[in-house]
Parts: sequence; C-alpha cells; structure tokens
Amino acid sequence: MQQEKWVRKIRAGDQTAFRQFYEAYAGPAIRTASAITRNREMAKDAVQETFIRVYRQIGSYNPTLPFDPWFYRILTNECLRLMKRESPLSTIETLENAPSLVEESFDQLTELYDIIQALDDSHRIPLILKYIKGFSEKEIADILGLNQNTVKSRLFKGRKRLKEQLEPTREEDMF
Repeated sequence: MQQEKWVRKIRAGDQTAFRQFYEAYAGPAIRTASAITRNREMAKDAVQETFIRVYRQIGSYNPTLPFDPWFYRILTNECLRLMKRESPLSTIETLENAPSLVEESFDQLTELYDIIQALDDSHRIPLILKYIKGFSEKEIADILGLNQNTVKSRLFKGRKRLKEQLEPTREEDMF
C-alpha cells in the first residue's frame, strides 16, 4: 500500500515521499478540517500544523495499525485545539461566513450539509468522520479519544437530529 511506502520513506528522511504524501492528503484534510472548524482559514492552520506534527511524530506511528485513523486523530486534535483558542467574536464571524465555507469545502451545496454544520460539535464531528470520511465507530472512538459506545450514542443522536430537521412538520404538510 502507498501509505506504508510513504511512512517508511518519510521515517528515512525522504523529502520527496513527504511531498507526495502531502499532495495526496492535503485536499481531503482541508475539507475535513473545514467541516470540523467551520472556518476555512482555521482549517488551513490546522492542516499545516497536522503535517508538521505528522512529520515530527512519524516515528511514533505503529505501522501495524491503520494509518488514516492516526492521521485524522492528529488533524481532529489540531482542529479542536484551534477552536478552543477561538474567541466568541470569531465564532460569530465564522457563522456569518458559513455559506461561502460550504461552497469552498464541497462540490455540492446540500441541505443535509447545512444541517450537519448546525449541529453541536459532539454530534457533528462524529457524523463527519463516519459519513464523509468513512471511518468505523471504533476508529472514530480512537480518533476522538472516546469510548466506542459514546461514539455510537453520539452518532445515533446526531442522526436523530438530522432526521428531525429533514422531515417537514405536519403543519407544513397541511398547506
């Protein structure tokens, strides 16, 4: 697998392998970070810091485990760290800029994506990791440092909230 080759070469100090790895992962990482942070500039910062950390910490990666959960755990932690530093004022600015963020982050602007973005972080991030990135519940638990049952519960509640938002109310159906 290509990831295994990159990891081996990066550990050996191969700059070309790191550049190839970066080119393959940067786009998906930006989209994921944008979905998590709801802020394109913050997402870029998180991705940049993630690649620096990956480069510095590649020696701590266990090659017997899947690479993507390890990488996305670093990315998610960076996103959360930057979001914690964020002031309330920048949160308001982020929400005002959300439509342009969505257009930049994904090819298709959908009602579902807007609803996902409106969810609180504890439900939104697991949904993104599960349904946009395709991670298993166990991998999400590892990435977020949570119990797998907690992830299952958050996914269930997140899907329930999505369903509630997507289903028209009875009053709307009457007109």
